[in-house]
Amino acid sequence: MIGKTRKIRTVPGLVAALALAGSLGAAAATAHADAPSARHAAQTAQTESKRVYNGMQISFPPNSTDLFCTIGAVGTDDHQRKIAISAGHCIRDKSGKYADHEIPDDIIPVIDRNDPKYGPIGHVRYFKDPEGSQTGHATKDYMVIELLPQVTLSSQGPHLKQTGVLKYPKGPVSPNALNPARDDERLLTTGNNEIITSGQTGTWYGTVMNNDNGIYRAPAVNKAGDSGGPVIWHVPGTDLPSQANKFQAAGPWAGITKAITLQLPPFNYTSSANILADLRARETADPKHDIYGAGFEVTPNP
Repeated sequence: MIGKTRKIRTVPGLVAALALAGSLGAAAATAHADAPSARHAAQTAQTESKRVYNGMQISFPPNSTDLFCTIGAVGTDDHQRKIAISAGHCIRDKSGKYADHEIPDDIIPVIDRNDPKYGPIGHVRYFKDPEGSQTGHATKDYMVIELLPQVTLSSQGPHLKQTGVLKYPKGPVSPNALNPARDDERLLTTGNNEIITSGQTGTWYGTVMNNDNGIYRAPAVNKAGDSGGPVIWHVPGTDLPSQANKFQAAGPWAGITKAITLQLPPFNYTSSANILADLRARETADPKHDIYGAGFEVTPNP
């Protein structure tokens, strides 16, 4: 609630996994919600508006801001809630009580890593626990964050402008899709499509070389901390990022950064089709549950 102090509850056993983008042998954070940590996490949301955008680095108090992930897209769901999408493997649930469940309570705050004094910009409402896997669930490695009502959504990240959600009607159907699948639940074909990504090492693009049930592999670079970050489709005929355009690009949201693996090319990305299809399937299976993020649309705000 704007202008009022909100008590933040954190739950022992919920820790931020190393925001790895697939680094082998990475360990989880060990911070727990003891009294000092809870005080660190309990902050008052500022009354002034805050801009939230794709490419923003986020962390999860009481864990250190050295353990961070990245926002892949922001927009609204079918209940007009403000939503951000990131990677599910960024959080590990040792208790087993919260992963793969809707979380209506404000127990997992999310902060702007580069502006922690602001306080929470939102709270995690759903995530897929990595369950010991370096890359998390194969097709459902995503997180839904409900942003505070007072934040300002922006489609423009540091380098990527998202022009909506990718619709690729001629592509194969996501394994998470219902029948019939929607156009935004279909996958990019390999060899003739390029994706553009943005992270700590800059803006990269590359051809989708492999599509494993909606997990794309491409020579577009990512590194630890980029997990959940933005991926757009290169619209044929539009400019690719370059020094001439200050490494800026625009296109529809096509997915989020997932991992680095031993396969070639090593950089893996979860398709937007897999995320949107799973959200719709979960809401269809339980329509009274009011699934956070279902019907997600990228914000049109500049």
